[in-house]
Amino acid sequence: MVDYTSQAGPGARFLYKVIHNDAIKADPPQIYGWRAFMMAFSACFGGMLFGFDIGTIGGVLTLPAFMKKYGLDKLNAKAQADLSQNIASTLQAGCFFGCFLASWVSDRWGRRTSLIAMGLITIVGCIIQSASSGSLPSMYIGRLVAGFGVGGASMVVPLYISENAPRAIRGGLTGIYQLFIATGTMLSFWVNYGAILHLHGATSYIVPLALQALPAVLLVGCMLLNKESPRFLAKQDRWEEATKTLARVRNLPTDHEYVQSEINDIAEQLEHERMLIGGSGTMDLLREMFTIPGNRKRAFISIGLMICQQMTGTNAINYYAPQIFKNLGLQGNTTKLFATGIYGVVKMTACSLFLLFAVDSLGRRRSLLWTSIAQGLAMFYIGLYVRISPPIPGEKVPPAGYFALVCIFLFAAFFQFGWGPVCWIYVSEIPTARLRSMNVAIAAATQWLFNFVVARATLTMMATVGAHGYGAFLIYGSFCFSMFFFVWFLIPETKGMSLEKMDDLFGVTELVKNLEADREAQHAPTHELGADNKEALHVEKREVAST
Repeated sequence: MVDYTSQAGPGARFLYKVIHNDAIKADPPQIYGWRAFMMAFSACFGGMLFGFDIGTIGGVLTLPAFMKKYGLDKLNAKAQADLSQNIASTLQAGCFFGCFLASWVSDRWGRRTSLIAMGLITIVGCIIQSASSGSLPSMYIGRLVAGFGVGGASMVVPLYISENAPRAIRGGLTGIYQLFIATGTMLSFWVNYGAILHLHGATSYIVPLALQALPAVLLVGCMLLNKESPRFLAKQDRWEEATKTLARVRNLPTDHEYVQSEINDIAEQLEHERMLIGGSGTMDLLREMFTIPGNRKRAFISIGLMICQQMTGTNAINYYAPQIFKNLGLQGNTTKLFATGIYGVVKMTACSLFLLFAVDSLGRRRSLLWTSIAQGLAMFYIGLYVRISPPIPGEKVPPAGYFALVCIFLFAAFFQFGWGPVCWIYVSEIPTARLRSMNVAIAAATQWLFNFVVARATLTMMATVGAHGYGAFLIYGSFCFSMFFFVWFLIPETKGMSLEKMDDLFGVTELVKNLEADREAQHAPTHELGADNKEALHVEKREVAST
């Protein structure tokens, strides 16, 4: 193994100090240049689409002008909660179907093209929302259309980054997706806060709704400057273009041994995959995903991780933070939106620290384990506080109440140190090349399905599951504790591994070797003595072992 540390520039030397895995010192330092990071930042504006909507709609639903225009102020608490949840969750319905639309587009025309298309669709949806002018059907249609774009981007972004990123920092680069979600959430929280302070009438909610399109504009503009994924090009047998694109993002010449080695690994994996099934239609890929044990395990892990991510309750807070802060005793829209803005800052800061110092050093598995317990403890404290000593309207928040507020911020930090970024990293890096797009699409659709469940149910839970909704916090906390056992028994560590080595981890490579050995044995000549004491040559026929 060659040690390249003596050849490293300042940027690579910094990475050597903060990232500790075997791969980073074995690979050329040139690959850790600015192009790898700009590629990730460009694609991750697709994550900001998601984050901006999360923060925007939760605050907009509490703005007096919006409530009056759309008739929320005339409803009782239960009806108001139902209508608010309908508006918020319509986007998730679009996101669910957008994942499969983007999977088809990304496999047919490429990851880059798919991201550009999803950005344009989101812009159209944001325009419809901004121009709905009190019409609920128009608002629903706008959020549904935007959902196609947001959901599609959520599926393609981690896919595109994982296929371009160097293996040693793939976790950090893919995790930038979660950082941009947190950044978008934070920015939208402060947009809502600024709107209630400085805007009046309809503009107080039209401006936040319109600004949801800003990340989409940046996504389209930045992706026009990027190249297609080299692994997608290789899958299309465009090998010369794939080699040039890989060399460009690695900042190395096309004939460099590292580039050639990576291209050879891609070619070998694709050949192994074609040997197992052969066809490339949807049914062929689904059969390959669910009949081969290693692939089936990866699919179920991806689905399980995304269900767990949503059942932490993170998006219950993201969507309805102002309402939750009210239940904890904070009064006044300005105060609640300010607290929500601080919550966004905590999320973004914690995610940045995790990606910089922990994701490719501490690893994926450990991060999920300790944050499961930490999140559960935070949720349980909040639930027990509002059950035992609920806030009294008009009175000051007691010290125990302030600690409950702190637990909201601690929960946000814990989530960003594990279940936020790590789930997206896992689902984008563990699938085999032929199945990566479909696997990520299924995982992302699962995430949006349970995101929809959380967005649709949380306010009802807050109103019906115990006083001040204490039962909702206990339910989410219980899910957090149970996730510890899911990770402990089922989730392997993947830090520092190349995408092509994931087949080794899940046993698919061994299956291919056995298949190759059987095929060679089927055609191998064997010798035996005939009746005339002369060697008779025959070929032993052997059935290929069933997979």
